[in-house]
Amino acid sequence: MNQLAIVTGATKGIGRACVENFASEGLDIVACSRNSDDLEGLKKDVESTYEVTVHIKPVDVSKKEEVLSFGEFIKSLDQSIAVLVNNAGVFIPGSVHEEEDGMLEKMVETNLYSAYHLSRSLVPVMKRQKKGHIFNMCSIASITAYENGGSYSISKFAMLGMSKNLREELKEFGIRVTAVMPGATYTASWEGLDIDPNRLMKAEDVANSVLSAHKMSNGTVVEDIVLRPQLGDL
Repeated sequence: MNQLAIVTGATKGIGRACVENFASEGLDIVACSRNSDDLEGLKKDVESTYEVTVHIKPVDVSKKEEVLSFGEFIKSLDQSIAVLVNNAGVFIPGSVHEEEDGMLEKMVETNLYSAYHLSRSLVPVMKRQKKGHIFNMCSIASITAYENGGSYSISKFAMLGMSKNLREELKEFGIRVTAVMPGATYTASWEGLDIDPNRLMKAEDVANSVLSAHKMSNGTVVEDIVLRPQLGDL
């Protein structure tokens, strides 16, 4: 029976690229996103390309009860968990003092609480296995303040803090934790904007760094991955 790679926000961008990479390594996939049609398309494409099974579930990760239900769905599969990629997130530009009321709650719920609740749901399984690898998709915004970062930056700073804490808590159980901090990456967030795609990183490059970190021996952990466009931040 194949091990599982779990990816949130799995149908586009970095999430989709991570799914492809782990499927190519023979891991079964558990994928979630909000759009059922996109999930069905992902399942069809990946299963027709790789000899793996793709389990899908529509989830709005900003809602705690849906995240917890997703965790129970994963555990019901009764397969060893190799990887959890907490990738789902939302970016709405704005400044802390001027952004629309409710932006902090929206981005913290989506970007931070989703990863917090899903990790808490699945860590007991990994502890029993004495292995597993958690990737938290943070951001350059986790370490660098910038104009119009606002609540997004706050949520990603917190995501990095959670990753560091998890790393210390779980290392004795053989569970690796990696914080991934990509700079500007060409995903759906940039579509429609007047910018040269070559100025941005490719989602596949971020996913390749995740796979590379995962494939290291169990005695080694890449704690932080920082990636930026060659010409620097935007």
